[in-house]
Amino acid sequence: MAKEQLQVLNALDVAKTQWYHFTAIVIAGMGFFTDAYDLFCVSLVTKLLGRIYYHHDGALKPGTLPPNVAAAVNGVAFCGTLAGQLFFGWLGDKLGRKKVYGMTLMLMVICSVASGLSFSDKPASVMATLCFFRFWLGFGIGGDYPLSATIMSEYANKKTRGAFIAAVFAMQGFGILAGGMVAIIVAAAFKSAYPTPAYQDAPLLSTPPQADFVWRIIVMFGALPAALTYYWRMKMPETARYTALVAKNAKQAASDMSKVLQVEIESESNTIIANNNSTTTTDFGLFSKKFLHRHGLHLLGTTSTWFLLDIAFYSQNLFQKDIFTGIGWIPAPKTMNALEEVYKIARAQTLIALCSTVPGYWFTVFFIDKIGRFAIQLMGFFFMTVFMFALAIPYDHWTHKENRIGFVIMYSLTFFFANFGPNATTFVVPAEIFPARLRSTCHGISAAAGKAGAMIGAFGFLYASQPTDPTKRDAGYPAGIGIRNSLIVLGCINALGVVFTFLVPESNGRSLEEMSKENEDDDDDSNGVEMRGNEFRTVPV
Repeated sequence: MAKEQLQVLNALDVAKTQWYHFTAIVIAGMGFFTDAYDLFCVSLVTKLLGRIYYHHDGALKPGTLPPNVAAAVNGVAFCGTLAGQLFFGWLGDKLGRKKVYGMTLMLMVICSVASGLSFSDKPASVMATLCFFRFWLGFGIGGDYPLSATIMSEYANKKTRGAFIAAVFAMQGFGILAGGMVAIIVAAAFKSAYPTPAYQDAPLLSTPPQADFVWRIIVMFGALPAALTYYWRMKMPETARYTALVAKNAKQAASDMSKVLQVEIESESNTIIANNNSTTTTDFGLFSKKFLHRHGLHLLGTTSTWFLLDIAFYSQNLFQKDIFTGIGWIPAPKTMNALEEVYKIARAQTLIALCSTVPGYWFTVFFIDKIGRFAIQLMGFFFMTVFMFALAIPYDHWTHKENRIGFVIMYSLTFFFANFGPNATTFVVPAEIFPARLRSTCHGISAAAGKAGAMIGAFGFLYASQPTDPTKRDAGYPAGIGIRNSLIVLGCINALGVVFTFLVPESNGRSLEEMSKENEDDDDDSNGVEMRGNEFRTVPV
């Protein structure tokens, strides 16, 4: 039978939307703004790094990063992010959300600045230092995923919880947009201050010494929004669900939420907590049979869909500059000087973010509590599959100059349905369906599976998209399968995402305790009956 629902948790579930909810969205969301900026800004400057540190005097074409260096610069932050998601996700359940929340932000601030201060007279040393600090930057970013999602889900009311969590994640779109805009402004400023001839006219002057400041400024800017948010994060109280269900202090939970929601909440005795947790229901661990029985398929669903989504999503984001160069939308590097190349790459990526990435996130915010998580995720994966195949199968058609705009529009739609689809829902659902004691941990595991996919996207697409013809490949890269076949592979991966979505439960309109069964006794498992809202349905034992 269902246990008695605590007053403080019930008050959170039925609370009207208040100013504090929006404050929490901004405080948690600025972390994601910074996350996205830091993860994706490197794609704007990788070609510039190649020109600065790997140029050859008198060469006929601009310098490029060696394959192993390019892979490391693009992918090392994802390695750190994966480790951070697992570690801080576990720590958030052990120490509490608030205690760990400030650590991640400060780590991001320090490592953003340190990344831009990677100085040495040897290119290898600069790249090694940059990769070192980007790993720890990713480690801090990783912690932000489970903590921000868990905090927002535990603060939100039942009716608009999905929109609030999605709004936090939607700040990622503004971070991607900000990265492009900062790169445009910085490149334009340096280009006007230090004009240089086109590359073929003066090879040695095409990369002015001042270009070294450009990538450093772009990378270091990510520390600013994180630093501005730190004070407000430290002011947030611990979530009531952690205090009541994990720390088992109902009085403190009621006191904290009374201040937050500006309403009087009856303070229950801590003995009620003890009574509610007296059965073995709350004693099972992550690796127990009971967890496997209750949430094993759920965890498989959240990890697999996030893994598959991130292979496609990060491949598209990190290497869209290569795809746009391949179809001729961005001119060949040898026709531009270094600063102009940064400017045009940033302008193209900003246009994509403005027209498709950002709107996609906010479509999810507006519709997630109306049509549900499952429908949005299924629809997103389906249309991503359709548009990937529509780009890949007639790829030669899109490379003609008169068809390039059509390619860009189709490519933008894959971003739109990624964000009005699985890129948002894979973040939302793991914060809703697991028990409070394991919520941050399970979200961290799901997110880490996503980052494993991102690493495959970052490393794999870099090599796979190289042409089979050695005369058309970047220097030092082995033969790949070409952009066309790479897009077909990504389309198949999205199709798999459709299949695994059926493992993910719908959490729309249900309380966190109802989804995780924290308000049910062990008898509920033994008699084969599961409560769903006001209905009962028989389930297999």
